[in-house]
Amino acid sequence: MLVVAAYDITEDSRRARTAAVLQSMGERIQKSVFLLNVDADSLAEATARLRDILDLDEDSLYVFRQCITCWDHVACHGQAHPPAQELFWAVL
Repeated sequence: MLVVAAYDITEDSRRARTAAVLQSMGERIQKSVFLLNVDADSLAEATARLRDILDLDEDSLYVFRQCITCWDHVACHGQAHPPAQELFWAVL
């Protein structure tokens, strides 16, 4: 599933650790916004890890599940670029 994760984190080390978790799972599309292509188990695991990092009284994390049809209509402007297409080789 495609997921957009966005955060607003006040403290530098928590922000860096959050970014590292999200970067390991997907593509940074803005400074605090990531596009992830993950299965439900990976998303649940990542969310649990991120909740351990966050200060729930100060920080915020939004996780938006997206349907593939919606991403067929993404419009990018200015410095924005379309999300990377994952290419695979098949050897028969």
